Amino acid sequence: MISRLSVLLRQASFLGSVEAGNLQRGRGLLCMMQSASPAKKHRSTAVTIGTHNGTFHCDEVLACYMLKLLPEYKDATIIRTRDPALLKDCDIVVDVGGQYDPAAHKYDHHQRTFDGTMQSLTDGKKPWTTKLSSAGLVYLHFGHRIIATIADTNEDDSTTGELYNCVYTNFVEEVDAVDNGINDRDGTPRYKVSTTISKRIGRLNPAWNDDDQGADSRFQTAMKVVGKEFTECVLDYKNAWMPARNIIKKALDTRHQVDSTGEIIHLEPYCPWVEHLFELESKLSISPNIKFVLYREKDSDKYRVQAVPVHPTVFKNRVSLPEAWCGTRDSQLSELSGIPGCVFVHANGFIGGNQTYTGALKMATRALELKQ
Repeated sequence: MISRLSVLLRQASFLGSVEAGNLQRGRGLLCMMQSASPAKKHRSTAVTIGTHNGTFHCDEVLACYMLKLLPEYKDATIIRTRDPALLKDCDIVVDVGGQYDPAAHKYDHHQRTFDGTMQSLTDGKKPWTTKLSSAGLVYLHFGHRIIATIADTNEDDSTTGELYNCVYTNFVEEVDAVDNGINDRDGTPRYKVSTTISKRIGRLNPAWNDDDQGADSRFQTAMKVVGKEFTECVLDYKNAWMPARNIIKKALDTRHQVDSTGEIIHLEPYCPWVEHLFELESKLSISPNIKFVLYREKDSDKYRVQAVPVHPTVFKNRVSLPEAWCGTRDSQLSELSGIPGCVFVHANGFIGGNQTYTGALKMATRALELKQ
């Protein structure tokens, strides 16, 4: 019995508990078998989360962090092992074990038969088609509760639902894709990206020539790193992204009061707008689409007129400010355009400025007229 107990103690790697709010390190106790005979062993009453040992990756680190935000797993011990006997007794298992069985709380994605995505596992209710990792599986089944815990919202309200979608698109899906070897674009990248959350978590593993190959304490550090960024992501979308979305929605609703074409919007006040504009144009079936955005400069009475790009990630515009204006300023620009108060137009024609709202609006309407 002593020999069997020693083997199991060496196999069962575990971490202390991490409190959801501040990620402080705690202590956990793994209760082992009291008898070498399987017929006589007694299961520990401590809650346990099982995942694999050895080199860790961002997906299971994030999965464990998210689970420990929930009341039932807050004080759980994380057991890092590949021993089926130990994993069998865990309350929930992620990223190891070769099973995806939500009813049994088994959330692995490595088996050849698994090709689940958010879309396929929600019967088309969600749009994403990236194969899920253990992080995505935990997010799929527990995500609304996780978001509500961080954002202090109700699990079933619309705010939680919007945050759920935003955080998957802008955080969790990337982790899923990287862990499953899915590139974000076709073709050869023009440069190497080595600062993603998955890369940074990977660098927390012991180096091949590190004398200390123990990864358990490093796993705990990795949970703190990914947990901080995940929490910041959720709160940023709640506290900054959603208020901005409301401003863009109001600007779209009142666009015909700005200009009869409906192709110019006025932001009051300025906020990040590109992502919201594209999503809301599609959702609200805005036609014709928006060509220019007006807003007041921060800490100034001057106004900007900015062209809307053809896509959020490219520099080509739907309609640019006139080429003849590009790279000119002040009185020269006002004389050239016939619009008083001009301040500048960028050399690429994507943005310009005027001393007044009226002047900025005239710059936008003149650009629309000249593109005809």
